[in-house]
Amino acid sequence: MGVPEKLAERMSMAEQHEYLRARFSRRTMIRGGAVTLGAVTGGAFVTGGTAQAAVPTPSAAPAVEKVDGALVAPFGRHLAYGNDARTEMTVSWQVPVAVEKPFVRIGAHPWDLSRRIPAEVRTLYTPAGVGASGDHTQYYLHAKLAGLRPGRTYYYGVGHAGFDPAQAHLLGTLGTFTTAPAGKEPFTFTAFGDQGVSYHALANDSLILGQNPAFHLHAGDIAYGDPAGQGKATDTGFDSRTWDQFLYQTESVAKQVPWMVSYGNHDMEAWYSPNGYGGEEARFTLPDNGPDRRHLPGVYSFVHGNTAIISLDPNDVSFEIPANLGISGGTQTTWFEGQLKKFRAAKDIDFIVVFFHHCAYCTSTAHASEGGVRQEWVPLFEKYTVDLVINGHNHQYERTDVIKGDTVARKLPIGGTAYPETEGVVYVTAGAAGRSLYAFSAPDSYEGHPNEVDSVASFVNTKDGKVNETVAWSRVRYLNYSFLRVDVTPAPRGRYATLTVQGIAETGDRIDHFTVARRAK
Repeated sequence: MGVPEKLAERMSMAEQHEYLRARFSRRTMIRGGAVTLGAVTGGAFVTGGTAQAAVPTPSAAPAVEKVDGALVAPFGRHLAYGNDARTEMTVSWQVPVAVEKPFVRIGAHPWDLSRRIPAEVRTLYTPAGVGASGDHTQYYLHAKLAGLRPGRTYYYGVGHAGFDPAQAHLLGTLGTFTTAPAGKEPFTFTAFGDQGVSYHALANDSLILGQNPAFHLHAGDIAYGDPAGQGKATDTGFDSRTWDQFLYQTESVAKQVPWMVSYGNHDMEAWYSPNGYGGEEARFTLPDNGPDRRHLPGVYSFVHGNTAIISLDPNDVSFEIPANLGISGGTQTTWFEGQLKKFRAAKDIDFIVVFFHHCAYCTSTAHASEGGVRQEWVPLFEKYTVDLVINGHNHQYERTDVIKGDTVARKLPIGGTAYPETEGVVYVTAGAAGRSLYAFSAPDSYEGHPNEVDSVASFVNTKDGKVNETVAWSRVRYLNYSFLRVDVTPAPRGRYATLTVQGIAETGDRIDHFTVARRAK
C-alpha cells in the first residue's frame, strides 16, 4: 500500500495513514475534484432525530458521472441494531455508481410502503497505487430508523431516483427485519469470525440463515480487503473491491438479520483514517454508545431480551499485532468495566456475552492466545462473571473448560453445564467461517469423535514475544469450517435461565454443545 517495509515496522497505524495521504493526495487532487468520506445527504429517522456520518476523512476522486438510476440496482444490503435494539435499526447498502436521492421505504406490509426515508451517502475513494486495484470509488448508503415498535416485523425496500422498490416489478427486492422484543423471550443468535469471500463462507451463510437467528455476531476479520492483516500499509495485496464481493455474498443473511461486527487485525486499512477504520465506518453503521467513537468505532453494546452483548476492539490491547496498541489510552477497558457493572445491576438482564477478535485462550499453532487480552480483560470477565466469550482470529473451532485464574476451574465435557456465577468463564474460538484453516498441535476432539488429552502445548503472545505454555483447558477442537449457534431461554425469577451453545459444522453436523446456566433475576 505504498509505505516502505522498514519504515512501516516503526510506524503506528496513524503514522502510516499520514504517510499515504502525503504521498497520494497531491497526485490524485490534480486528477479530479475533492470529495469527503462522510455525509453527502442527511440520513433520517422514521420519527425524528438525525443520522451520524462517518468520521470525515479528506480524500480525492475523479469527477462523478451521472447514470440513469433505472439502470442501477442496489446490492449488499445489511442491517444493524441501533443503541436501542427494540426501536432502532439501520438499513445499509451499496450501489456501483453514484445515484441521486437514495431512500428506504418501510411499512408493516409489502403493499404498504408509504413511508419514505432519505438515506445518507458515504463515498469511499481508493486511488491507484494504494494496494492492488486502480482508482476505485465505492458508494455506501445508510438510513437510520427510530421510533420502531419492539418485537415487530417490518418490510423495507431500498432505492433511489429511477429505482423505486414500491413499483410492482421491483417488489422482489424487498426485505424484512424484526426488532428486539420489549421483554424476556426465547431467541437464537449465531456467531463466527474470519469469514472473507469463499465457497465455505457462502456455505456457512446458508446454514446460518436456516437457524433463523435474531442477530449474527461477526467477531472480526470481516472481508479481508487487507489479506496480510498486520496493520501495515506495505500490503500490496490490499484491494478495496473485496468488500464489494463480501457484501454481495453476505446479503442473503444480512438483509434480514442484523449483522453486528467487531473489528480484527485484517480490518485495519491505513489509507482511509488514522485509526485504520475509516473504510469500515463508511460501510457499517453500528451503535454509537462506545467510549471513543473517534478511535474505536467498533466498540459498543446492545441488549436483546435478557441478554447484553458487548463488542470490544482487541487491536487496542494486542501485543502480537501492535499497529493500534494503546490507541484508546485505557478508555476502552474503563468503559468496558462500566458496562459490566451496569448490566449486572440491571434487573431485566440475565446474561452478558462478549465478542471480539483476538483469542483469550486458544491452542492454534498460528496465533494461539493474546496476552494483552488476558492482562486487560480476563480479570474483568471473571470479576463480573461473564457468561460467554466468543473470539475469532484462529481459523478453527476450539472450546475451553470453565476457566478462572488461567487454570481449569472445572472440566466442561460435551453436553455439560457451566455455572459462571460460582465457577468461571467459558471461551469459544469460532474462527472457521470461510478463510483457509490453521492447525492444532493436539488431535481433533469433538462430538462423536472424542480424543481427549491431558495437556496441550501452546503459546501466548506477550509484550516480550511468544511465551510457551502447556495447558489443560482445551476441551473441544475441530479443524474444519463451522459457526456457533446460541439458544437463549429465559426463566422465572430464581430459576435457571440458559444459554444452549452449539458448534455446527459446514456439513450441518453438531460438533459441540454445552449449556451456560444462571439464576434469573
